[in-house]
Amino acid sequence: MFPLLLLCMCGLLLRGDAQDRAALWRGNDRSGRCQYTFTVPSPIEASCPQTGGPEVEGLKARLGLLEVLVSRLTGGDTGSPQGAGDRAQPELQEALNRATGERNLLQGEKRRLEGELEGLQRRMEEMRREMERLRNRPCPPQTPVVPPNPPLQGSGLMRPTGGSSPMSHLMTRPRQGDRQGDSSSLRDSAWQNGSPGFQELKAEVTEVPAPDGSEVNTGCGELVSVGEPVSHRKADNIEGKYGVWMQDPEGVSPYGPNMVWRIDTIGADVRKLFGYEDMEQLSKGFPSKVLLLPEQVESTGATLYRGSLYYQRRRSRTLIRYDLASESVAARRDLPHAGFHGQFPYSWGGYTDIDLGVDEQGLWAVYSTNKAKGAIVISQLDPHSLEVKKSWETNIRKSSVANSFIICGKLYTVASYTSPDTIINYMYDTETSQGKAMAIPFKNKHRYNSMIDYNLAQRKLFAWDNFYMVSYDLRLGRQQAN
Repeated sequence: MFPLLLLCMCGLLLRGDAQDRAALWRGNDRSGRCQYTFTVPSPIEASCPQTGGPEVEGLKARLGLLEVLVSRLTGGDTGSPQGAGDRAQPELQEALNRATGERNLLQGEKRRLEGELEGLQRRMEEMRREMERLRNRPCPPQTPVVPPNPPLQGSGLMRPTGGSSPMSHLMTRPRQGDRQGDSSSLRDSAWQNGSPGFQELKAEVTEVPAPDGSEVNTGCGELVSVGEPVSHRKADNIEGKYGVWMQDPEGVSPYGPNMVWRIDTIGADVRKLFGYEDMEQLSKGFPSKVLLLPEQVESTGATLYRGSLYYQRRRSRTLIRYDLASESVAARRDLPHAGFHGQFPYSWGGYTDIDLGVDEQGLWAVYSTNKAKGAIVISQLDPHSLEVKKSWETNIRKSSVANSFIICGKLYTVASYTSPDTIINYMYDTETSQGKAMAIPFKNKHRYNSMIDYNLAQRKLFAWDNFYMVSYDLRLGRQQAN
């Protein structure tokens, strides 16, 4: 009994001492869950030998890495090796320089795009104003088509041959064209792209026989040769890079027969007609008369005849006869179905769709139509009313030749406008309605020939070659007897 009592007393004493040193905590953990914690101090060890443990060492290592990164970013040396910041600084500076350069490039590109946008907005506004101007402009008066007058018997004009000649089917072409609609209309049917109804010219160079001494330059036969170009005057400014100069073969008062006229055809408002008393005054550059035309001139196809200037009104197929004496428009008429403003020009361009000229038989127009599919069409015009008297359709494409001129009712075409040594490569005779290839040498002295016309007053060719007014002597063969 006594030993049992002694054991109970020892348990109570030990229990009381343990309660003084043990502790019990009750509380929520980080996730909010209730947790009981019971701690008992070690009865043997007064302190633990390891105060830090692996957790503290890990924290020290992470702090060291953070200090190294901070040192690299700031260029300092706090808590990191000495060379780390020095190596990081040039790399960061290079990256900053690249970013700055790219930013500057993007800003420059932005300014460029803003400039282009402003330019496009200005162009749109100009187009809008032009469209409003065209809408407000009245339509041209409609004029009925007058059938061409029959050729006059016994006159110097052309006469058709008999019914069995090759010309018979060509004589009906203008009447067929008249049935397509009003000649004053500015709309043609669309040009159907397909196999052309004519053949391109392919000429081979052949020798031209030298004329004998007995031949005189007064006949009206086929062209035999063209002389060397002679320059008379150079234009004063850029407006004269292209142009037209001419003489009236049948000049009337108040201007003498030696009067020379010129038009510089580069500019937005081509209307000035300069007159010179003679070739000498032209070469000196002293005009005696300057006229301001009522309508703008289109390209280099103008000509003079019997006291009137004939020219094409800009951006239209309208022909104008301007009387020099009264300084007023004497007649105007649309050339039926003619292409205009770059539809059927010569190979050098320049809106040379309609080319007017004068020879021994009168006033001519060289052009093309949608029906002809780009082939050259020749029409003889009435010099008073500008009506079409008769037309011929050739088999050579207008855009394949540099220029053309008419002598004695025969059309001649020039192969190149830039080559210094080219040829007159084709001839079409309106009397026989036949064309043929030829190879008469021709020189472009200044290498950009924008106008070639026959000058009946001097029986020469007049040309405008890259600012220069040039002339060529001609030699014609004897006219063949019928």
